[in-house]
Amino acid sequence: MRQKWMKPSSFALVALVAGTVALAGGPADGPIWELGDPHLNVIPRTPKEAARIAAATAVATDFSAPQRFEEKPAGAATVRVLPDTNAFSQPSGNITFEDELNFKVGNGLFRKLWVSSPSSTLASDGLGPLYNARSCQRCHIKDGRGHPPENAEDNAISMFLRVSIPGGDPIAEIKDYIATLPDPTYGTQLQDFAVQGHPSEYRLDITYKEEIVTLADGLQVSLRHPTYKAADLGYGPLHPDAMLSPRIAPQMIGLGLLEAIPAADILAGADPDDLDGDGISGRPNVVWSAEFDQPMLGRFGLKAGAPTVKHQSAGAFAGDIGISNPLFPAGAGECTPAQTTCQNAIHGDGDDRGTEVDAEGLDLVTFYSRNLGVPARRDVDDPQVLRGKELFYSTGCTACHTPSFVTHRLEDQPEQSFQLIWPYTDMLLHDMGPDLADNRPEARATGQEWRTPPLWGIGLTEQVSGHTYFLHDGRARSLLEAVLWHGGEAQAQRDAVVDMITDDRDALIAFLESL
Repeated sequence: MRQKWMKPSSFALVALVAGTVALAGGPADGPIWELGDPHLNVIPRTPKEAARIAAATAVATDFSAPQRFEEKPAGAATVRVLPDTNAFSQPSGNITFEDELNFKVGNGLFRKLWVSSPSSTLASDGLGPLYNARSCQRCHIKDGRGHPPENAEDNAISMFLRVSIPGGDPIAEIKDYIATLPDPTYGTQLQDFAVQGHPSEYRLDITYKEEIVTLADGLQVSLRHPTYKAADLGYGPLHPDAMLSPRIAPQMIGLGLLEAIPAADILAGADPDDLDGDGISGRPNVVWSAEFDQPMLGRFGLKAGAPTVKHQSAGAFAGDIGISNPLFPAGAGECTPAQTTCQNAIHGDGDDRGTEVDAEGLDLVTFYSRNLGVPARRDVDDPQVLRGKELFYSTGCTACHTPSFVTHRLEDQPEQSFQLIWPYTDMLLHDMGPDLADNRPEARATGQEWRTPPLWGIGLTEQVSGHTYFLHDGRARSLLEAVLWHGGEAQAQRDAVVDMITDDRDALIAFLESL
């Protein structure tokens, strides 16, 4: 039975936010985390299963051969590697025939081009009035990564700016919550398109300044430092204290499996006060769930600002496309009260659907997003890849990029149930230093913290997306550049890569490309 939410005691909530695994009131030999996973119908683990899981997820010490099942990063949900741009667009490898049909219908909604109201196409109207894209697929092209413009004259593809200002009341139930407010005119996200008769909010300008980094073997690598500007503002100036944060669309694979990792297992890796002295902290983001009306562990988004796939999908419908839905029902989408013409425009939520995408449509898109399959690993037994894996582990990269988890055993999600997965993320926030900072907080995340991104599928980025742009804003043009941007808690690992001999650095990149 789904865990019913009850407001936690102050002790239990402190335990939730601080990252303590065991909560007050739970028996020592029972399930140690029920409060943290209200989105899942969990079958509690037995002691024997817990022992098996501990053995299966133990950190590798032998790098002479691949670990057992390592070639299947998503367990039974792993899919074969297609040779084209569709590699990220397959359903979970263990999906049923009936659910594959639901996946395809969800894919249709994911790809649907929305139109403005009024329209004779009642099932597809409601676009905007302000928006960044006309469909989910327009940002997550082929379910892969977006990328920034190449220069100031280019148009951004799958990229926008989030915006907020300091202030507001913190959420009392969430310890260390950093209160912010939407920009009074522009809301929480800048939209660069608008339907006919309305001005768009802005045009994104990016300029780059190159910095040369010389590695120990003499190789010179150029890092591009971006500067972002919201130009051609359509509704007057931004608030003088506006904080802007760039975002590019991330890849979509494996989201349902990340959602099914027990919160307790994620929080077990948190060390906010660095008690073990390894220089790595790791903090959980805790956010308010629009779906369950309670604090939950943040899992999705670049700062772990969304707790579930459904919440993330609904937020994207509202913010990116201007489509109202059961979780975010405002017909005007991201329009603020200051944008009166936008608020007074005709919207597409006056028919039998209630909102512009109804509960069934949102569920289908969520199902599709939850079941995009993770492709199998390549070259897992290649000697260079194994050497690169050893370097990845020995330099401490796994302190944030946790190799493996086992998902909850679930009553109603067989595709995600009890799978040994290899996402290479701890799902926690880490201070990445001032060079990568956006200086914009989100819930408990500070302006220098980012969620560790999963690395599975990263070696297929160029095949799927046609580029090798990485990090939250695509500034890194290669995996090596992405590593060299690491700072803060990852400074020591970055410096270790700088000091590597050529063969070792090439092996490390080969390992990453095999994921």
